[in-house]
Amino acid sequence: MNSSSISDNHNCFLIIDLKSFYASVECVDRGLDPMTTLLAVADKERSKGTICLAITPAMKALGIKNRCRIYEIPKHLNYIIAPPRMKRYIDVSADIYGIYLSYVAKEDIHVYSIDESFLDVTTYLELYGLSGHDLALRIMTDIREKLGLRATCGIGTNLYLAKVALDILAKHSPDFIAELTEESFRQRLWTHRPLTDFWKIGPGTQRRLGSLGIYTQGDIAIFPDDLLYKNFGVLAEYLIDHAWGREPCTMQDIKNYRSRSKSLSCGQVLMRDYTYDEALIIVKEMTDELSLNMVAAHVVSSNVSLYIGYSAESFPPTGASTNLQVTTNSYRILLDAYVQLYYRSTRRNIPIRRVGISANSVLDECYEHYSFFVDPEVMEKDRKITQSVNQIKARYGKNAILKGMDLYEAGNTRDRNEFIGGHKAGSTLY
Repeated sequence: MNSSSISDNHNCFLIIDLKSFYASVECVDRGLDPMTTLLAVADKERSKGTICLAITPAMKALGIKNRCRIYEIPKHLNYIIAPPRMKRYIDVSADIYGIYLSYVAKEDIHVYSIDESFLDVTTYLELYGLSGHDLALRIMTDIREKLGLRATCGIGTNLYLAKVALDILAKHSPDFIAELTEESFRQRLWTHRPLTDFWKIGPGTQRRLGSLGIYTQGDIAIFPDDLLYKNFGVLAEYLIDHAWGREPCTMQDIKNYRSRSKSLSCGQVLMRDYTYDEALIIVKEMTDELSLNMVAAHVVSSNVSLYIGYSAESFPPTGASTNLQVTTNSYRILLDAYVQLYYRSTRRNIPIRRVGISANSVLDECYEHYSFFVDPEVMEKDRKITQSVNQIKARYGKNAILKGMDLYEAGNTRDRNEFIGGHKAGSTLY
């Protein structure tokens, strides 16, 4: 048996990825072939500097980068610009999940992103009388025939190897499927460069490894463990395991995981440069959104943070956090905290392009506590008002109730209420 083939006595994991998912959905809905059509998904109404959410494989073949900006696409190229339709993509993703459920139970599926999912098919191979490769091919064919979308697949004896097989090898395979065992990983990828091609190794980690004379997974494997721990701390454990193709995390571990610390946040990239006063309106709008979300989730917080990013790259972003006198989700109290953070940390004369706010270490409402300096009746009144607003928005739409500040020219709430994930939600084909 080939060293890259997964035998019956091994675990078998698949990760299936939809090729150029957003762009492919747009092509299929237009009756076009995703593999040959020149199409980019981008909101051209924002600016020529807007980032393309996806481009088709045919555009990638011309050397155009996937996350390019519109102005970076050659002007002579005749291509389609499709506005993003996030609700449509979510609907198609749900259809794909339905196909997975026709083969394996939900307990054996982990949705990694809108277009990638892990499947633990270890116990299903005997049931179907198929190899991991043949089962993957059947699922991918099902997706192609029912939805018109092409997929790629990585197969591994653990989750890490499946992901590496997908990211590095599958796109070069004739059937877009690649398999890895620990042995074949060492044979095929110990000398592979750059290290950033591997899951969980970013440019910063690659630079730090390079300073130690480490440029490949094979280099990590033979480097003294004690020196790796000295330089990388707990991260060294992951580096060492992954260099040998090992990954102890299982599907059950993922399902059982519960984060010890939770936060709720809102963030947006502004469509133009905002002045200091205009951006303060955005902060206030986002505070309203955050308070609504916290009340809906029945959580409170006693620590909040603010992030501001500037248009000029020479000015690094600023951020600040503060502890509240109470543990709350009251819009009135949160607003005062964020406004004070804004005044304290934001540069006044530099155009602003990014804003982010976060309520940190959120707790269940039962842990709410008061202060001698804050009237509990006021906090309770705020929550009841917010609950009523949430109920009205849920029934009549998010724009059914607006604050006066939302009507300012600089306000974004009305538009953002029509978005999903910061992009247009509409399912209508443009």
